[in-house]
Amino acid sequence: MTNTTTPAVELDAKDLPAHCPNPAMPLWSSHPRVFLEFRHDGIAKCPYCGTAYRLKAGVSAGHH
Repeated sequence: MTNTTTPAVELDAKDLPAHCPNPAMPLWSSHPRVFLEFRHDGIAKCPYCGTAYRLKAGVSAGHH
């Protein structure tokens, strides 16, 4: 069996606030837009499709 896990989508500060589906996803795979909450380790996962998102090194999601 091969490993078919998809790598996390890396986001930069300009991509925040982050949401899924992201602009690079095809229209046919759309689901309702959900804004992502990042954990302390910089990882977020979409509750609809399971896409993983990761902040690039040095980027902080910051809470206002």
